[in-house]
Amino acid sequence: MTKQIFEVARAAIPVAGTDQTFPVRRIYCIGRNYAAHAREMGSDPTREPPFFFQKPSDAIQVVMPGETAEHPYPSLTKNYHYEVELVAALNKGGRNIPVDKALDCVYGYAVGLDMTRRDLQSEMKDGKKPWDIGKGFDNGAPVGPILPAAKSGHFKAGEISLSVNGTVKQKADLADMIWSVAEQISRLSQLFELKAGDLIMSGTPENVGPVIVGDTMVARIAGLPDLSLKIVKPAA
Repeated sequence: MTKQIFEVARAAIPVAGTDQTFPVRRIYCIGRNYAAHAREMGSDPTREPPFFFQKPSDAIQVVMPGETAEHPYPSLTKNYHYEVELVAALNKGGRNIPVDKALDCVYGYAVGLDMTRRDLQSEMKDGKKPWDIGKGFDNGAPVGPILPAAKSGHFKAGEISLSVNGTVKQKADLADMIWSVAEQISRLSQLFELKAGDLIMSGTPENVGPVIVGDTMVARIAGLPDLSLKIVKPAA
């Protein structure tokens, strides 16, 4: 019989309206999934096969409704960007999941932010190096409580937006996604075996941009709890 030499904390997200939490296994993210955002990032927004990257599960920063959580400005960046996204939380998975069965894997949805150290990401891209450091860092995945799909239905359309200091910066409709959540799940299941606890951050609309210490962001998706963050100086 074996025993772990120490315990490792596992990220978990509250389930809205309950005392339950959703344990996080992996965080998958899709890139350039709104046509206008693809164009602003210098890409052709045609339906070429989607591409994905991952954030570490402990990048989760849980933000509860009604609070403005403090979000530390991360290290080594001078160009820190917001990206508001719909998050799909899976409670089952598999391989080679058909599109018409994919939403059966979704337990619920949340509002999330794919925070990005854009200058570090760009520097790595220019050097033809992996750009994990631009995406995968402490608190780089703020997320609100998960609303079960059994209560809300599936989010295929509806306004998605982000404001900074009360000024709307991003605004679009979930229906504008190039690849739907169901299509993303199906494609991901060809690349990986999906499992319960996986999150999918489903892409951001156009007009991503920087925030600085003192800024307050509010991320909204119609039908889900808002997510509010204030950028603060990192701990010494």
